[in-house]
Amino acid sequence: MAKNIIMITGGARSGKSRYAEERAAALGARPLYIATAEAKDEEMTRRIREHKLRRGSHWLTVEEPVELCSVLLAQRGRIDAALIDCVTLWLSNLMLREDENFVDQKVCDLLELLPRLDFHALFVTNEVGWGIVPNNPLARRFRDITGSFNQRLAAVATEVVLMVTGFPVIVRKAAACS
Repeated sequence: MAKNIIMITGGARSGKSRYAEERAAALGARPLYIATAEAKDEEMTRRIREHKLRRGSHWLTVEEPVELCSVLLAQRGRIDAALIDCVTLWLSNLMLREDENFVDQKVCDLLELLPRLDFHALFVTNEVGWGIVPNNPLARRFRDITGSFNQRLAAVATEVVLMVTGFPVIVRKAAACS
């Protein structure tokens, strides 16, 4: 069966995660949810709990804020689809731990890994470049790194979906990888 690399992007609260969960569940009986968020405060703890409740118990969940490639490699032959939610938080986690060379290496590693996966991969990411120019260097670097990553992921994705007020807009749909 051909595998898909599906990128789902959009603004905050646009329905990205819900849509991605529906798509991943439809791609096979063995979905994996890779959560990149870290429960560092009460509000994020609540958000994580809400996501888990919405998904239900049939999902395998791995919480990993940094080592995305290791998790994906370990799942070969075990799952039908992996949902990574969210890439934007993963990039933020990388930036807060190390320098931009570290971030770039992790991004390159992930993009090089994708053709070797034997399952569908769905990536939730935020469209961060539609707002005002941030007023500080860290926020501008984050916006630039995220925008660059999103372009690189979109270039290799078989499908790119933009979520707008809860509705998917298909930006790109190519043939699946073999």
